Amino acid sequence: MAAVETYPSEVRAQAKYLRTAPRKAQLVADQIRGRTVPEARTILAFTTRDAARDMEKVLNSAVANAEANHGLVGDELIVSAAFVGEGPTLKRWRARARGRAARIRKRTCHITLTLARPDGSVLPAPRGQAPVQAETTPVTPRRRSKAETAESEETAETKPKRAAKPKADEEPKTTAKPKADAEEKPKRKRAAKPKAAADDKPKPKTTRKKKES
Repeated sequence: MAAVETYPSEVRAQAKYLRTAPRKAQLVADQIRGRTVPEARTILAFTTRDAARDMEKVLNSAVANAEANHGLVGDELIVSAAFVGEGPTLKRWRARARGRAARIRKRTCHITLTLARPDGSVLPAPRGQAPVQAETTPVTPRRRSKAETAESEETAETKPKRAAKPKADEEPKTTAKPKADAEEKPKRKRAAKPKAAADDKPKPKTTRKKKES
């Protein structure tokens, strides 16, 4: 399967680890989702929430990416997606009555905005970058059936075998000459141990008599 050249249809910008609660930032993101860029800027300018300042920075970054990388006009785009993800929570504590400690959770969030054309058409290729190639699905080999495997075995058996090549005339091997019989060395005879004399009889064992109490 041949690879197909594709181009992105959205421009994305993201801000991570912002010191704002995800719930508070999500309320601002719901106000600008689906709006045009001029409308979103107006809404964020008159929103009193602190998360609106961070959201406005991310929106300006996405517009700059579209204008610099793809050569688009920022005011002609719309906010196709705006969502907020939860980041790591910083845990602190404060002293309370009776020697107790209360936990303080300082939450963080990740803001992501994507811009697209109103008709959803594909954006032009980025400047100085090659087009993105779509992933190709690998082709899995087909398994052979039992009949096909049997036929392949039969054809392999019927093929004539190649004749063996004649080997070069080898020189006759020389038989090793028999070694001269080594001179037999006289074996040493062990001296016979002297037999015990008849007079040397073993002494009888003496038993001690028990004393009468």
